Amino acid sequence: MLDVSEGTSANGPVESLMLYTYNPQSHQWYIYFANRKDGKVGLPNVGEFRDGQGEFFVQDTLNGKWLLNRYLWSKMASSSPHFEESWSSDGGRTWEPVRIVDLARVSDHTGNAHSTPAKPDENAWKSTQASGNLNGERDFDFELGSWNIHLKRRLRPLTGSNTWVDFDGTSMTRKVWDGRAQIEEFETDGAGGHIEGLTLRTYNPQTHEWRLYWANSKDGILVVPQIGKFKDGVGEFYAQDTLNGKSIFIRFIWSKTDTNTPHFEQSFSDDGGKTWEVNWITNQTRVSKSTEKGH
Repeated sequence: MLDVSEGTSANGPVESLMLYTYNPQSHQWYIYFANRKDGKVGLPNVGEFRDGQGEFFVQDTLNGKWLLNRYLWSKMASSSPHFEESWSSDGGRTWEPVRIVDLARVSDHTGNAHSTPAKPDENAWKSTQASGNLNGERDFDFELGSWNIHLKRRLRPLTGSNTWVDFDGTSMTRKVWDGRAQIEEFETDGAGGHIEGLTLRTYNPQTHEWRLYWANSKDGILVVPQIGKFKDGVGEFYAQDTLNGKSIFIRFIWSKTDTNTPHFEQSFSDDGGKTWEVNWITNQTRVSKSTEKGH
């Protein structure tokens, strides 16, 4: 679930988002927060609901000091839920509230702008190209809309294996923060069964870079983000992660983004980027508005 908030503070307009993902194994929720200022997703607050109240905790830094942070949700059964964020410097014995939010539900018939998600504009990339790209903040506009996807995955990457499996899926992407962020929902049926995933893309206007965060419904945990940008129509995004206990680099490459058939490749490197082995290939075909189903 994605919660997008807009407001005004003493320092000016505030735009933020909270992404809620559920881990069916631990029966816990992960709450990820990001603001439009830099697009960075912080460490998640993790917890669960008991007796109508939710508590979610994380260890984080404030002014360079490690503290505990708590989100508290209450009055969940009412039309005016209550939220508090607090910090603790004594291991959770005492808490100091720093943010309090009281919500009032807006019914759909009021015409509120957030009651129904805006329909993705499948031609957004065309207007982006025509009007200039604003330092890259519209580079992912080509992904807006619904897609049929053909995927190829290499089994046992970085082992010398050349065995691939093919499968098909669908995805739908909509914009957040007027295009400076996106949420993509993905579904497919692979050899291991039904797969559901999401990608949260956020833009940092200070560095002109994108962060690509991935999670699947198996555990709901956002993985280390791929970070990078587009140049001459090709996007390259990198991260350091582990595979079978060994540190590796991961590279995403997006190409053919000015067409209705974008191309994506994921590669791994275990030699510091000297060589790359492709292990995931995605080819997309846009679903026209007249044939969209379920969105």
